[in-house]
Amino acid sequence: MQDSLRHACFLSKSRAKLPPMAGFAYVFERFPSFGQTFCYREVAELDRQGVTPPIFSIRRPKSEPPQDWDPKIVARVHYLPEEAELVPEIDRLLKQRALPARVVDVMAEWGRRTDFLRLYQAIYVGLRLQEKGIRHVHAHFAGMAARTAFWIDRFFSVTFSFTGHANDIFAPRQFEISLEKLMEQALAIVSVSDFGVRFLQERFPGSTAKIHRIYNGIQLNEFQRSDFSSSILSIVAIGRLIEKKGFADLIRACELLRKRGYDFRCQIIGEGPLEEDLRAQIDDGGLLGQIDLAGPHPQHEVRSRLAGAALFVLPCIAEPGGAMDNLPTVIMEAMAAGLPVVSTQIGGVPEMVVENETGLLVSPNDPSALAEALERLMVDPALARRLGQAGYERACARFSIERNVCELLKLFP
Repeated sequence: MQDSLRHACFLSKSRAKLPPMAGFAYVFERFPSFGQTFCYREVAELDRQGVTPPIFSIRRPKSEPPQDWDPKIVARVHYLPEEAELVPEIDRLLKQRALPARVVDVMAEWGRRTDFLRLYQAIYVGLRLQEKGIRHVHAHFAGMAARTAFWIDRFFSVTFSFTGHANDIFAPRQFEISLEKLMEQALAIVSVSDFGVRFLQERFPGSTAKIHRIYNGIQLNEFQRSDFSSSILSIVAIGRLIEKKGFADLIRACELLRKRGYDFRCQIIGEGPLEEDLRAQIDDGGLLGQIDLAGPHPQHEVRSRLAGAALFVLPCIAEPGGAMDNLPTVIMEAMAAGLPVVSTQIGGVPEMVVENETGLLVSPNDPSALAEALERLMVDPALARRLGQAGYERACARFSIERNVCELLKLFP
């Protein structure tokens, strides 16, 4: 009797928090997350359209700057228990044979092999999906959440889909449930760019028919257009301080521009493991008065910085292991603000930044070419405005969150 009551209590913890009935649920590794605002925007747009799927998050958000999260959406998130609580409870259910035989058998065979927590988490979420009659889950990134969804499918016959973004498909980590296995079993796979679609189709031809391109989207009316009125030319870059963003190249390019006598300010918004190295590079280059590592900012402040800028730059590169950007959302945000964009020919970036139409593209790892592209826009304000206007129009045509969410819903059963 005591075990039965404990089981009922364990299940009931999420009941009051789950939203109204929906045809599918989300499983995230961490939600909401400062570095993955595109995930939040997708959920928020669904909410605006009256679609309120349950949201499960394996991990809680880290200590992050305050964001413009809707408290009603945050309140809907059901965070999974930590390992110390989760494992003993699921083990009790297994011992009691309170789960389907196929689940018991797989769990006994898997034991404590690598990634075993994904199986426990799948049981936890799957039981709650069964209670709600939900037959499909969607995950973002071909990582922890997608592997959990894989096991939900195996254990409870709940189909799953996932959106692949960048490193998770270009340089996936090696797990027994590999990217190949995820591709084989998923009902549908979303890539956020045509480049990503081609990449996956070439490597997994057997899954070609299941791969769909749906761009990330933004709420365009949230962004104020830049009026290019700043007395000192302002350059903005946004991204995690990691190698693939290419900020070391941007600092080198700024050093070249300073030596040519240009007066400008460059703000790099974001945080990450390379902060100390980048600060040292700025100091060594004599750029303390011209480049500011501004740290992370909430979305309303990011929009304000974009509206006050004259140029946006993101000099993406490919890391030695294959990690690289695909479709950086910050570029479409800059386009929504009417800014000309300087970036590199990486991943899906050319699907946003069309050379000499919505911005300028240079080869990766080329600070000199980057400096020349920035200089070209600095000395020709009319060109900068023309590119910025065309970028805004392209953002309106391709990156509306309302339209792109509707395309996603068509993939779900």
